[in-house]
Amino acid sequence: MIRRYRLDAGKSPQTYGLGFKELWQLPEGRVEPGLIQHTVGWPMDTATYGGSFLYHLDQNRVYVGFVVGLDYADPRFQPFEAFQQFKNHPSLRALLEGGEILAYGARTIVEGGWQSMPTLEMPGALLVGDAGGTLNVPKIKGVHQAIRAGALAAEHVVEKGSSAGFDQRWRASPGGVELYKVRNIRPGFRYGMWAGIANGALETLTAGHSPWTLQNHADHSALRRLDQYASPDRGWIERQLKPRDRVSAVFFAGNTHEESQPAHLKVADTSICATRCAQEFGNPCQNFCPAHVYEMVDDGAGGRRLQINASNCVHCKACDIKDPYEIITWTTPEGGSGPNYQNM
Repeated sequence: MIRRYRLDAGKSPQTYGLGFKELWQLPEGRVEPGLIQHTVGWPMDTATYGGSFLYHLDQNRVYVGFVVGLDYADPRFQPFEAFQQFKNHPSLRALLEGGEILAYGARTIVEGGWQSMPTLEMPGALLVGDAGGTLNVPKIKGVHQAIRAGALAAEHVVEKGSSAGFDQRWRASPGGVELYKVRNIRPGFRYGMWAGIANGALETLTAGHSPWTLQNHADHSALRRLDQYASPDRGWIERQLKPRDRVSAVFFAGNTHEESQPAHLKVADTSICATRCAQEFGNPCQNFCPAHVYEMVDDGAGGRRLQINASNCVHCKACDIKDPYEIITWTTPEGGSGPNYQNM
C-alpha cells in the first residue's frame, strides 16, 4: 500500500534494526525478577549502531537480546556473531553459563521514527502501529504506540466515516508528539557512537526543540564495497555459550516450514550473486542473515551459485532490507509456516 499510494513520497528513507532475542532458563539464585539492563556499542566498533537488553523474569528465566542497526557499512560484519560475542562478556557469561537456552528468534525493527513515517492514510485504509513506523527507538518501546495508534484510528473512523485526516490527527496526538521529540536521536548515530551519544544528550536536554530534523538513509545504500572498507579488529574471541552457529540457533526458533514448497525468498537475478555481488561485496547475505538461509555453493562447473535454505528462515526480513542490489523480496510462505515462537 505504501508503494501503490506513494505514501513515502517526500519522507526520509525508512531505517531498521535487526533484533535478536533468546529466552534462557538459569540455575536457582541468579535472577533478580524485574531487573532491566541495557548496553550500547560493544562488541561492535564505534562506527556501528546497536546495543543490548537483558530482562530478568520469574521462574529463574531471562530474556537476553541484541539489536544491530542495519545501516552499518562493513560488508563482512556478522550481526549474529556480534550477539553471541556479547553473551560471552565476563558478566553475561557468568550469568548464563550452566543455564539452558529455551528459545531464539530474530526480527527487524522499524527505527526511522517521525521523519520516516509514511503518510498513514489512503483511500479506505489506515496504517497503525509498527506498519506505520511508530516505535520510539530511544525508549525501545512500541507496544504503547501501537495501542495509541489503533485506538485513535478507531475513534477517527467512527467520527469521520473515512480515513481522510488521520495522518495529521496522529501526528498531533500524544503518540506523534512523543516521536517528534526524539526524531533526531536515531539518525545522529550515523556519525558514530560518540557523536550519537552526544547528540542524544542534547536532544534529550532540549526535549526535541532543536530547529532541525536529521534525515535517515536507506540501509542498503550504507553498505560499502570490499575495496572501500577495512574491517576493524573487534577483538572477538572463541566463544563457548550456545548456540554455536546459526543453524543450531534455528532449532530453538521452532521452525515448521514445509521443505518441498517453493522458496518464499525471491531473488530477481541470481547471476548477480555469483558475479557482481561476490566481487564487490563478498555476498553479504551470507553474513547478515541470522538463520544461514543464503549460501554460496559450488555450481559443479568451477563457479559458485546461490543456494537458498528457505526452511531455515525465521522471518526477520533483513534480506529484503539490507541486500545492496535490492533484488531480494521476502514473501509469505505457503500454509502459514515459519518459526513457532514460544514465550518470546
